[in-house]
Amino acid sequence: QVQLVESGGGLVQPGGSLRLSCAASGSILRIYVMGWYRQAPGKQRELVATITSGGTTNYADSVKGRFTVSRDNAKNTVYLQMNSLEPEDTAVYYCNANIVGLERMNYWGQGTQVTVSS
Repeated sequence: QVQLVESGGGLVQPGGSLRLSCAASGSILRIYVMGWYRQAPGKQRELVATITSGGTTNYADSVKGRFTVSRDNAKNTVYLQMNSLEPEDTAVYYCNANIVGLERMNYWGQGTQVTVSS
């Protein structure tokens, strides 16, 4: 059984910062790509950022230069540092990870709300 548990969401003013964390736990042999997706009301879930086990990153154009994804392989944890937040960043943010446990599967966290508003 593998779980992803997110933390760090909340309400922030435009221009502010937040840091999201997502820790994987359970029967884990190896974690490949980890990343973050988001879903705003009435919109489809979209990729925000991903990072491989070797540290190669990929970002959506809308967050480049503002968001930074990182990971601690020893802690099975991925982070998303979000700076210069805009109202358009308001969404539920989901952690995703490709994990080898009893089998290789994609796992999702439960989601954490990020609201950018004055």
